[in-house]
Amino acid sequence: MITVDISCVEVWRELSNYIDEDVEPAIRQRMEEHFSVCKHCVAVLDGTRNVIRLVGDGRVFDMPAGFSERLKASLARKLGG
Repeated sequence: MITVDISCVEVWRELSNYIDEDVEPAIRQRMEEHFSVCKHCVAVLDGTRNVIRLVGDGRVFDMPAGFSERLKASLARKLGG
């Protein structure tokens, strides 16, 4: 059994550095062990990589009418604002 000694929050804080391969080897190893047992963090990692690919692609996508307002309202509800 693998013992993971890094929390999801710590993984999320270092995710950008992990993707950029700019994280200390010890932290990288802890994160990789965490990814081996935490499907949620793997999904966050995959999603972040997808966003990076989309943004780096350079293409512009038109959002459906009212998308921005619905997104802001949804975030406000979830964040208690």
